[in-house]
Amino acid sequence: MHNHLASRLDNIAPFHVMELMKMAAALEAGGRHLIHMGIGEPDFTAPQPVIDAATKAMVDGRLQYTSALGLPALRQAIADDYLRTYGIQVPTSRIIVTAGASAALLLACAALVEPGREVLMPDPCYPCNRHFVAAFEGKAKLIASGAEHRFQLTEAIVRQHWDAQSSGVLLASPSNPTGTSIAHAELKKIVATVKQLGGFTIVDEIYQRLSYDEAPFSALSLDDDVVVINSFSKYFNMTGWRLGWLVVPERIVPQLEKLAQNLFICPSSVAQYAALACFEAATIAIYEERKAEFKRRRDYIVPALRELGFGVPVTPDGAFYVYADCSAFSDDADAFARQVLNEAGVVIVPGLDFGPATAHTHVRISYANSLENLEEAVRRLKKFLVKK
Repeated sequence: MHNHLASRLDNIAPFHVMELMKMAAALEAGGRHLIHMGIGEPDFTAPQPVIDAATKAMVDGRLQYTSALGLPALRQAIADDYLRTYGIQVPTSRIIVTAGASAALLLACAALVEPGREVLMPDPCYPCNRHFVAAFEGKAKLIASGAEHRFQLTEAIVRQHWDAQSSGVLLASPSNPTGTSIAHAELKKIVATVKQLGGFTIVDEIYQRLSYDEAPFSALSLDDDVVVINSFSKYFNMTGWRLGWLVVPERIVPQLEKLAQNLFICPSSVAQYAALACFEAATIAIYEERKAEFKRRRDYIVPALRELGFGVPVTPDGAFYVYADCSAFSDDADAFARQVLNEAGVVIVPGLDFGPATAHTHVRISYANSLENLEEAVRRLKKFLVKK
């Protein structure tokens, strides 16, 4: 085999956070007790009805391939949920079930991203989003979007940065790492402007059901041309099951079906049968209780961090992250995160992965941990910061 790897690999950076996780694992192996506020994963796992549905599917032997677009019953359940939750009618024909939101983004980028063309996205943003664009030889155009814009793109910013190379925007609302959403009126303006400019809009809504201050709102209510990505990982607590979906304009469904057949064959059949149980009233009641628990944690951790001296200029309204300015303590967020790990025994993530604009000034703090652990983390941080 020759040693020439594809040049596209040069455009995909490693996940810096994984180095930190390795350090944390080594400390734990040595007997150190750590509090994890680093990883973007609910501390809740799939509720019992979901596990029961998976078990039943396995016992019944429903383990063959499904359609590349997903189980018809699951596509219908997702459509019903859009009506119940958002009051919008989404035809099942526009819903494609995927192997996680990652596969959904991969399919969307495979279909929409042209080599050499740019996709606008905010800085900070989730690193994999820009790497999906890079995988198809597009260019992620990261635009510094500060606290004054809720760490999000605005219609004015999109207009200002759109040029002959631009082909679309990739947004996330609520966002990882910031936990902030784009205001409905602003999103409506962005969608209209991008359409007028002849571009596409992809909106990652994987945290949408974890919106704490307003009712969940989907970009699907704005325009049928918007491509929306969603997942069973966050609100539905099914991270390792690898199941998500995307909603696309009717006219491109055959093209995406063709891609899905070739790239994935189908999503996990067991995960799909399990996910049917997510939408039962009793299961939704469990998820809503858990959502209330996330909100309680947010309402504790945000003021606590501010009191410690972190800058939190925008209260996160969704997901389970606080994007905190640590420049009062250090001008190197990466070194600061390592110090917090080694000296305070608390795992937090530096801004390095999320884009250059906030790489050295911010840390992402996840509150997907028990209130008791969050309180202990704050005690440890307080003790550590007093010494600095």
